[in-house]
Amino acid sequence: MNPAASSLGICLRAPLAIGTLQLSGRAFLAPMSGITDVGMRRAALHFGASLVISEMVASDDFVCGEQESRIRAEGEGVSPHVVQIAGRDPHWIGEAARLAEASGADVIDINMGCPAKRVTGGLAGSALMRDIELATEIIRAAVAAVSVPVTLKMRLGWDRACLNAPELARRAEAEGIALVTVHGRTREQFYKGEADWRAIREVKQVVAIHVVANGDCTVPADAAAMLAASGADAMMIGRGAVGRPWFVGQIAHFLATGKLGTAPSFRARRDAALTHYRTLLSLFGREQGLRHARKHLAAYAEWAARDGSPSAATLRLPLVTNENPAEVERLLSGIFEYEPLLEAA
Repeated sequence: MNPAASSLGICLRAPLAIGTLQLSGRAFLAPMSGITDVGMRRAALHFGASLVISEMVASDDFVCGEQESRIRAEGEGVSPHVVQIAGRDPHWIGEAARLAEASGADVIDINMGCPAKRVTGGLAGSALMRDIELATEIIRAAVAAVSVPVTLKMRLGWDRACLNAPELARRAEAEGIALVTVHGRTREQFYKGEADWRAIREVKQVVAIHVVANGDCTVPADAAAMLAASGADAMMIGRGAVGRPWFVGQIAHFLATGKLGTAPSFRARRDAALTHYRTLLSLFGREQGLRHARKHLAAYAEWAARDGSPSAATLRLPLVTNENPAEVERLLSGIFEYEPLLEAA
């Protein structure tokens, strides 16, 4: 075993809390737009994720009752339930935080890390790292609006010339933020290059609140290296969990024990994938649900192929192009009709 993993397995046994909310472990599922729907979040929790966060919800649309925003914030069957809100108007951020709490959210997360042009073009997401004064006002409005903990997700900065995550974290802590997550890239990088885990350590050194490291965890060795380099208290997994929501729970187990938990059987994976797919049809209806599901279906097939399914690669294309919901179910079941060699605990 990696020596870093062994030492982390000892030092990370103590429970982690966000305010008064006690967590089961230290591996979180990252919020991802169009990805972390309620079906995926339920699956990740089922397999042992310590915390899951909703898709980014536009604050003004959410308060005004826009249907897709309400679906993004859905938390039935998810506990703890974390809703991530985004925007650049402190009033709407406060109102969205209040509504999310009233709808059952246990934690409110503020997005200051999304690099998408449609978000930063509206001067929200990671664009707020270019306006620290406004970012501080937004944090203050959210914290004042609710009684539940408020957390913050950000990047290292806008670009290499503006690496101001430590300053934003200091201000966030002073305003009452309970935890900060830092993606180890700038907005300018989007998802290119490698995440700079060591740069996250500069945030950890200036605040007393918990810091979560995010970016580029795809195998257990990444988890150990990320926490060792960043000094963070926990870690967040994004793209590495798409198509395998059980991976976050495996990493949580690894961080607590130094050993990777046994991979779920193909039957357990099939049941989770089918439940996820049916949830999407229920949420969005047949036509929209099929479209929304395709990115997940493709990812399930890709990981099944990597894990030894002899039919997954062949079934991937018909799986994501078929318009018949019942036939999609049959194809989805088909990619898991093979039992892989399970990893030892």
